[in-house]
Amino acid sequence: MIKNIRRRAALGLGAGALGLVAVTGVAVNASAAGPAAEAKTTTGSVVAAKPAAPAARGDVVANPSLDIDAALRAAQATLKAAEKDGHRVTVVVLDRSGTVQVQLKGDGAGPQTAESATRKAFTAASFGQPTSALAGRVTGPGATLRDMPGTLFLAGGVPVSVDQQVVGAIGVGGAPSGDLDERYADAGAATLR
Repeated sequence: MIKNIRRRAALGLGAGALGLVAVTGVAVNASAAGPAAEAKTTTGSVVAAKPAAPAARGDVVANPSLDIDAALRAAQATLKAAEKDGHRVTVVVLDRSGTVQVQLKGDGAGPQTAESATRKAFTAASFGQPTSALAGRVTGPGATLRDMPGTLFLAGGVPVSVDQQVVGAIGVGGAPSGDLDERYADAGAATLR
């Protein structure tokens, strides 16, 4: 079965070597295995696909993250806590690398809430601290932490840790104050302890 990798990359599904293949306009025979796998260019010529290079165990690092069930459970608990208080928020749960695992936009939450929740969660995951604790470190003249792309130093982002290792983060945007956003994020994180 031939898969059009260019289309997969456009959908954000191509990665690594497949992403490189997509850029060059190659379709890979997904059912072929081993070093003899073939690929066809968009012009129809056949090239041999190279097998993945083996890595030694010592060259591989494990990065634990929340699994999808835990991320969804935390997001739902967070949203429920905010809705109980009558607040319309968006909740974002990120894995350790800052990738969105779950995003729940509550009924009536404003359009800015998704971006704010994502950036708060990214900041908490990046620094391993609640965003409220980091807010005081972004003042002063010259470059500060606030200049780092993708970050937001408003209360409402909390890291999730296991054995003192950050495995994800929860961000909330949309409550009337960051303190409330953070309280709801803490409620979601509490379901994981």
